[in-house]
This record gives sequence, C-alpha cells and structure tokens, in this order.
Amino acid sequence: MPESQIHPSGSLTRQIAFLPLVGVIFFSVSGGAYSLEEMISSTGPGLGILLLLLVPLVYGIPIAAITTELATAIPADGGTYEWTKRTMGGFMAFQAGLVRWVNSWIDMAIYPVLFAGYLATLFPSIAEGKYVLFEAGPFTLDANWALGVLLVVLPLAVLNIRGAKSVGDSALLFSVFAIAPLAIIAVLGIWEVVTNGVNPLTPFTPAGTSGPDALAVGLSFTMWCYCGFDQVAQIAGEIEQPARVIPKAMFVSMIVIVASYTLPLLGALAVPGWETWIPGSFGDVALVLGGKWLQIFVTVGGMFCAIGLYSSLLMTSSRSPFVLSRDRWISPAFARQTKRTGSPFVAIIVSSVIYSLFSAGAFTTLVALDVFFINLLLLLNLAALVILRRRNPEMPRPAKIPGGTVGLAVLAAPFTASVVYLMYLQYLDYGTAGYVYLGAALALCVLAYFPARAYQRRHGGPVADATPKHEASSAQENPIVDV
Repeated sequence: MPESQIHPSGSLTRQIAFLPLVGVIFFSVSGGAYSLEEMISSTGPGLGILLLLLVPLVYGIPIAAITTELATAIPADGGTYEWTKRTMGGFMAFQAGLVRWVNSWIDMAIYPVLFAGYLATLFPSIAEGKYVLFEAGPFTLDANWALGVLLVVLPLAVLNIRGAKSVGDSALLFSVFAIAPLAIIAVLGIWEVVTNGVNPLTPFTPAGTSGPDALAVGLSFTMWCYCGFDQVAQIAGEIEQPARVIPKAMFVSMIVIVASYTLPLLGALAVPGWETWIPGSFGDVALVLGGKWLQIFVTVGGMFCAIGLYSSLLMTSSRSPFVLSRDRWISPAFARQTKRTGSPFVAIIVSSVIYSLFSAGAFTTLVALDVFFINLLLLLNLAALVILRRRNPEMPRPAKIPGGTVGLAVLAAPFTASVVYLMYLQYLDYGTAGYVYLGAALALCVLAYFPARAYQRRHGGPVADATPKHEASSAQENPIVDV
C-alpha cells in the first residue's frame, strides 16, 4: 500500500503537459475507428463518412468549447461537479458527481471485455464462455473475464496510482500502437482507391434502407463517437498551465480524432464487402490489403485501443469519488492520496473493483443509461456556463466562446437539439425501458443525497475551494453555494 495523506486543500498536483493531454483526450473520446465498421454497414459509406465529418460541428465542437471555457476559468478537478457546485448548489453538485461515477460503472466495464475479445481472436481457446470459473445470477466469471482483469484492470490501476503524468505519458504510447495499424489501412486503401478509380462514398445509403432510418442509426453512432470531450475537465486541476494547454490540446485532439475515424474507413472501403461489416471487420480488410501480419497488427491495435480507453477513463472517472470525498459527501478515505504523486489511490482501487465486477455481468440492457447520463451531464455543463456568465460576467475566461450571447446561442442551439434528438432515438431503440432505467437510477441518486448531506453536516461541511488562488481568482468571487 503506498504512503498516503489527505491534502487539506483537496487539490492534486499539476503534472500533465500538452502532448500527454492530447493522448488522454484522444482516448477519453475515441481510441480510433475500431468498432465503427458496423456504422458503415448500417448507414452506407457516403452517409457514414459525411456524418463523421459534420456531427462534430453541431455536437463535438460545442462540447469541447463549453468544456474549454469552463475548465480554463475554473481549473479544478471534478468538472461538472465543480461547475454545478458553484452555480446550482450542493444538491445538484452531488447529483452530478454521483451520476458521473455511477455511469462509469457501466461504461468502464466494456473495455476489459473488449481487450479480452481481441486477445481471443489471436488465441481462440480463451474465448468468452470457454472456461467458466463461477456463475451467480447475472455474473459469469470465466477465463476470458479473468484475463481482462489480470491484463487490464490490475496493471492500469497500478499505472494510475503512479500518477497522472504516468497515465498521460503512457496514453501517448498507447495511441501510437492504436493508430498505427489504422494508418496503414488508410494509406494502402486510399492508394487503391486513387489508382483504381474507386468511389468509396457510393452508395450513399445501403440498398433497401430508407434515408431517415440510415440517418437515425448513423447519428446514434457518430454522436457517441464525439461525446467524451468533457472528460478532460475531470482532471483540470492536474494539467500544467491549463489556460494555455487545454485549448491547444482540444484543438489538436479534435483534428486527430476526426482523422482517425474517417481516413481508415475511407481506406477500408477500397475492399468490397462493406455491406456485411461488423465490429472487428477491420481485421478482414487488413488481411486483404496487407496480409496476415497486418491483420494481427490490427488486432494488437484494438487491444491497445481498449487499454488506452480504460487507463485514461479510469483516471478521469476516479476523480468523481475523490471530489465527493473531498467535500465530505462520502467517506474521507476516498480522498487519500499518495505522498509521491498525489494520486487518489483509494478512489482508483475501489473504482477498479467495481469495474471488474460489472465487466463480469450481463448488463447490456443498462448501456442505454450510459447515453442518457452522458447527455444529462453535458446539458448541466451548458447550464453552468450560462449561469456563470450571467452571475459573474467579469470572471476571467481565458478561452471564452466568442460572440457573447449570440455566439453562445449559435453554438448551444444545434447542440441542444442534437441531444434532444438523440434522446428520441434512444426511445426508438429501447422503447420506454431506457426511460424507466433512467428514472429509477436518478431516483436512487436523489435518495442518496439525504444520508450523504447528513454525513457532510456531521463532518463539518465542504472544503472552501480546491482551486489554487493564484490560478483562479474567480474562486474568491464565486464561493461554494451549499444547500
């Protein structure tokens, strides 16, 4: 167990530089075009590529811009929790922090399974369900699950405990291995497209599929591909020179992410058969374009994609219980940090255990909650930005969205419409079940507030502020609002 302490300020060490932050954002949002093959087979080449290029304008860029303005104005860990605490009070802040952490239980469970699935393509004997170790209700512990825990959950928990710098530096390395095989597919495939005169964007939609149906499926895919930019705010207190680094990293990351989606897919479309693509079909394309070695390289790239996603998101997600503990909503144990790196190791360990358990469960029906929760949190971010602008117009904003109220409205209107439409698409996909799950989950979060508030009162209330005074004068202008 690492030496630990609870820092009185509740703040973490600034240790993430520009390039490592680009790597963290890349994996918080994307990881590359892995698993997007099904989008092309469902929406068609033309519409699929067009959506990947256009959706960022109305969804991804607004998320990045809102996050950048808030995270540079208030460069403290916690993201939505911190912004909501300053604008809407303790009740809404607690909901934001708890919802983000609970949502990660579902989201993070995917990546150990994804890694083990790629590994099983190289070693079929360890495929899911081959060797069952234990079964109880919705939980199935098999060899495939055990490998996910041993090769993903445990080592990446250790990496996160080593500190944010280690996670950021490793994210750069992981991104090289994740992107490299896709880049080779892009180069080889686009060369085939150019030399053979192939039009990779036809047909626009699949035969026998109506335009509105293809559009609905494509929007669900592409909005999911660009919804993670606000994760960087979870670690804003650990970024070096946030006012300068965050905007630059967001800009570069956006370009890298869009390119990592579109170029490999354009290259892959040089190979016939997109109509039958499913997640993992990049391996079949690689076999045609480059041979067995490239197919294996793509599989390894998919494994690094899963590792990078899990590592970066473990860092950002573990900050939710950390800030809840810092403000004494939950046990102070979650605020314990290592002396050497300041990493919140208890929050990391407990989160890792939860993710391991959820990765063993049959909780596919809960995936709908992921989309609902993420978009509710994104709307909270927008609301916090609007309230802060009205309440504190003189607050220093190093990366303010230009154009005043009109500029914000131009950005926010299509973004909000996109979120509402995505909620409607979720209704079409899951019926009322998704809303039932959402209502039940939110009701539990509301009920959890009352014992948490009682606990907070018994332990002296929230800390004054986690933002260093020399970095955010607005912390003094905007005292914590408690209810």
